[in-house]
Amino acid sequence: MLHDPDLLTIQEVRTKVEKAWAAWEKYRSFSQEQVDAILERMAEAARGNAAKLGAMAVEETGYGNAGDKLAKNLLAAELLPQRLRGMKTIGVLRELPEERVTEIAAPLGVVAAVLPTTNPTSTAIYKSLIALKAGNAIVISPHPRAKGCTCATVEILYRAAISAGAPEGLLQCLTQPTLEATNTLMRHPKTAVILATGGGAMVKAAYASGKPAYGVGPGNVPVLIDTSADIDAAVGKLLSGKSFDHGTLCSSEQTLIAETSRREAVLRALQAQGAHLCAPEQTRALEKVLFSRGTAVNPELVGHSATAIAQAAGFAVAAGVRVLACEIGGIGKEYPLSAEKLSPVLALRFVAGWPEALDACEAVLRFHGLGHTCGIYTQDEARALEYGLRMPAHRILVNSPTPQGSVGITTNLFPAMTLGCGAVAGNSTGDNVTPLHLLNIKRVAWAVREPHEALPALGKPAAAAATRASAGAVERSRVIAAVEKVLGQRGVSTAPSSTADIVDRFLARRGTPAPAAALAAAAEPALPTAPAPKPTIVDFVCENDVREAIRHGRKIHICPKSIVTPAARDLAGQQREEVLILNRSDKGK
Repeated sequence: MLHDPDLLTIQEVRTKVEKAWAAWEKYRSFSQEQVDAILERMAEAARGNAAKLGAMAVEETGYGNAGDKLAKNLLAAELLPQRLRGMKTIGVLRELPEERVTEIAAPLGVVAAVLPTTNPTSTAIYKSLIALKAGNAIVISPHPRAKGCTCATVEILYRAAISAGAPEGLLQCLTQPTLEATNTLMRHPKTAVILATGGGAMVKAAYASGKPAYGVGPGNVPVLIDTSADIDAAVGKLLSGKSFDHGTLCSSEQTLIAETSRREAVLRALQAQGAHLCAPEQTRALEKVLFSRGTAVNPELVGHSATAIAQAAGFAVAAGVRVLACEIGGIGKEYPLSAEKLSPVLALRFVAGWPEALDACEAVLRFHGLGHTCGIYTQDEARALEYGLRMPAHRILVNSPTPQGSVGITTNLFPAMTLGCGAVAGNSTGDNVTPLHLLNIKRVAWAVREPHEALPALGKPAAAAATRASAGAVERSRVIAAVEKVLGQRGVSTAPSSTADIVDRFLARRGTPAPAAALAAAAEPALPTAPAPKPTIVDFVCENDVREAIRHGRKIHICPKSIVTPAARDLAGQQREEVLILNRSDKGK
């Protein structure tokens, strides 16, 4: 019976995502203590199998060496759990009483994790632990060339998790990973977030999936040996980083840059500590075998030893050589060895001085390494800071091998196997990815001020108007009753319908409620009144007269013949309301 392999792998994805989702629905109610107990059991199991899994990875992929694969596994199974202990990721994360805000963790759901062939077991441990620490389930898609060792790793972690009380199906691993299967996993409706480590095409596919994604960019790491550095110590650390797991980490050193004045000392130190200095014809031979189509790395030589790569290039090196060092004449596509090599091959570039060294390091990063990692060996803190400010990288490592420093072995950076390169490289983060990247935070926020207190220029008048309107909002029937009462006290009688009509007309004309007395006055029939007394017109007004009038709220009546001093006229003109009242005749005198 014939079976379509693509349909089978797609069905496997759908089945495993559904199982992971169902497990997560139960797991999301677990307490922090329950989650941490599961992680401790998983980490313990990973530590106990770290050497075996490292050997399996080398045997299956042909990349790296078992000793350094063990170190990577222990990074994920030992250093990482140490950093996770005490980290709050479930329930209430923080209470900020002075701000009246409470932060609550919101797990995402199912994490789709895509793994590389260069670090297939350590990355599986790392991603499983941070996903579950954040309260999520995880489905892992291994690299096809590393599916055996990756699935074995996930099986060990899964059994340990189940033994500690995790729901069945919380960790899943695809047994038939294909490009179609990985795309289906990333686009599945119940996939919440993608954690992608691998080649550029795969990372772009993750970002194009329509789901939130954490991807990484390629590493092309420059390392500057400053004139203040101890050359022997710097070269020793640099070679330990470049030879680590045969250069398979994307944060491995790629190009050493130093001033020409230090060239001979640097070359002597390299040769004395296990590097082979390649002749020009050997450098050209390496360019041909390490790359195809420009600077695309030959996968058949990734992670191989220096002796094996030299043999593939047609020359032999002494036993014990750890790194092949090749001096190059520039940076860019005309000089392929200035690109990422994923092998123990190191480019050397010597320049005139400090400004040129900075230029060269930046050029390396901009040649397929933006945002990732760079290094400097120096005793000058000012230069280290200047270097960090200048370089377009998110991990600037000082006096450390760059692979071990970038993942948190020799530095206090968070232990991680997924190293973001930031917006400059098209990534959503420049961080070492942690559990906190795999959860959202809800915030319970109490009201602590009124709108007009936050925005006095805009809110206060509106609030005052609202208050006035509220204070003046009196029921119509009560207004009518008040008017009738006032009119009755004055001996004026009206029909109820007339009073209501007066009230309605007054409110319509004024637009706002008015006091009952004013309504009554408006409704009261005109009564005979005594003529108003004539004002007293004064002949002379000085400044003091105006001051007294302002103080007592009086008006000063004048006629065209009255004498007003300039000071009095100026003071009167400064008032909002008229003080001097001009009468066109002097009959009131």
